Amino acid sequence: EQLQKHEATAAETHAVDSTASGALGSQIPQVPEDTKDSTATVKIMLHPDIQIFTMAFDINRTVGQMKQYFSSRLKIPQDVLQFMLLGRIMENSDTLQDLGAKCHGTIQFDMFSLDEERFPIKSSKLLQEYYMPDIITVKVQTGADTFQDVSVEITRPTFDKPFLGGFRHRLTGVEYHNAGSQTVPRKRPEKGYEEFCRSTQTVVERKKLQQTRNTTSTQMTKIGVYVSNITDKLIEPKGYVTAEEYHARRLKAVIVIQTYLRRWNAINIVARLKEEKRLRLEWEKQEERRKQREKEERLQREYDRRMHPKTKDDFELLYHALELWRQEELARIDRVFTGAERKAALCALLAREAELIASIGRHKLNADEENEQKTILSFLEKCARPKRWKAFDGRITQMDTQFTLRARELLEIYHSISMKDILQDERLDVLLTLKHTVKEHDCKLTHEIVELIDREADLMMRGVKEYNLEGLRKRICTLFLQYIKTPLFNPEVARYLKVPPDPLRLYNNIYFCLSCKCYLPSTDFAMAAGSHTVGRCHKCCKLDNEARQREAFLKYKLMLQNLRQSEVNYKDDAKIAFLIQQQDLQYMVEKFWGSQSALSAWDDLYDLVMVRWDKYHEWAPWNTILLTKDEAEAHLKQTNLEKAYEMVFIHRIKHKHILAKNYFSQFPEMAAALRKGDRQACSNDLLVATPLPPS
Repeated sequence: EQLQKHEATAAETHAVDSTASGALGSQIPQVPEDTKDSTATVKIMLHPDIQIFTMAFDINRTVGQMKQYFSSRLKIPQDVLQFMLLGRIMENSDTLQDLGAKCHGTIQFDMFSLDEERFPIKSSKLLQEYYMPDIITVKVQTGADTFQDVSVEITRPTFDKPFLGGFRHRLTGVEYHNAGSQTVPRKRPEKGYEEFCRSTQTVVERKKLQQTRNTTSTQMTKIGVYVSNITDKLIEPKGYVTAEEYHARRLKAVIVIQTYLRRWNAINIVARLKEEKRLRLEWEKQEERRKQREKEERLQREYDRRMHPKTKDDFELLYHALELWRQEELARIDRVFTGAERKAALCALLAREAELIASIGRHKLNADEENEQKTILSFLEKCARPKRWKAFDGRITQMDTQFTLRARELLEIYHSISMKDILQDERLDVLLTLKHTVKEHDCKLTHEIVELIDREADLMMRGVKEYNLEGLRKRICTLFLQYIKTPLFNPEVARYLKVPPDPLRLYNNIYFCLSCKCYLPSTDFAMAAGSHTVGRCHKCCKLDNEARQREAFLKYKLMLQNLRQSEVNYKDDAKIAFLIQQQDLQYMVEKFWGSQSALSAWDDLYDLVMVRWDKYHEWAPWNTILLTKDEAEAHLKQTNLEKAYEMVFIHRIKHKHILAKNYFSQFPEMAAALRKGDRQACSNDLLVATPLPPS
């Protein structure tokens, strides 16, 4: 009986599929091969019963084909059915793939009737017969007390089941048919060639036309026959051309072609040379304008720095300009006046010089006053800066500690109390915050700050003018700055104080200045590579220069900065350039190189740079050359110096290198670097000798 039911169900399913195939077969479009056998599960919400009907369709089926299928199942005209997806009515030409369905995926849309009174959609018509859904849920036991729901997709047969025979029951007369397996038969793999053919049993026929020769004759004019000669041509034999004449004519033609070709090439070469010349001249003009503009900007910057000095270098330039003016005036007085007139002119010059020095002193006081606040803020920002270090991959990592956070909090409070032109309520809030901050510690300094805060708040409430409170506010800022610089209240500041809180640390790197009679750290002394003693501190050297020589060392500082930056860009761990100090570089430029370029004798030190003579070795006083910026750029592009320069020039440069070796070999640090360089040079110049075979 079960087998009989199975046969009945299979027959019904086959009938349904046959009906759908007949309804949809006439409109199957041409689909791509990759999605030809792909299906998608379609869930249809039936209205107004609100029931879901699930079935698998080919992913390339159109909406019109599905309407035909459901029209045949529901016995409803096709034009009455309407499909809707996400509130949008679907067109008959849309396929499931166009609507967003994926291979073996699921899509859901609504189906309703346009005339529900005459043609209602009854779900019972679809569900009255047993129809196995395309997807079923099976509960599988995965453990002792655990179950899991598994979704199983039912594969429909796409072929007609063959008749495999059967038998008839003798007593009941019921026929039973043999059933085949429900799995899809495996397709034979394609071998890539035709396995069975009948080409050997057929005859290949070919058809080809053959044209036979036709005998023709010429008809001439004669008695009774007239043939027109209008289209006739008169042919005369010409002179015979020998092979030599033919080849000579071809050679002459080749020469003419080559002449025109060379002329065309010459015109192109001349045009290219003209264009290159034009571009070169234009580039030279641009470079000349650029150099002139840079020079004017530099002179303007120097003029502004002399007119509005702010830094030590600015005052150095100002004193240097004063010395140049004094020497010009002194030379003019010696040239024009004599006797008593000369003495009077010298006295006037001295008085004028004293006035200018006093004016420079006033500028220095104003600059110190302006730079004091910047120095304080820079010091506080340095204390509040987070810890930074570079990782192996080059990224910078920052970390805030409790000490840096405390320093940042104090910096923000200092910014607030230093602000001017703020409202009274805001000022009172700032003073209240400051009061709560300093009250965390109980000492004489904090008591004084709290007392001053209360005094200012009381005066502000009494309506005292702002300019009368400036002194009190400045005193509060000064005391709070002292509070910030105390390591007990701000531990991070101990790392940046010149006088460390630990007295034992004062014994390290502290030296005595013979000029100002002060004990100062080693960073306050200018020590050259050849110094045997610490000598005078920076302040004493600066004061002596302002009083005597009044030289400007800015050009040598810039030259040393450019040299060190270029050595850093090589990334070969160069060290000698960082041992050389400003005094050493000045001695080299003035004594060895004559303060001018080795190639063009250009003497403007602002345009000169020191670069490596041999770019493959570390920079050293015995491996350098003084050139302009353009000359240095061209020099570093050379790969073979012997071919780039003449031997006379090379010998002259080598002589300067020898002078530098003799001078710097007296100093221990430079002598060690010199010996290391000599060993490397010797190892590079070694020759590999092979013994000669015996004769």
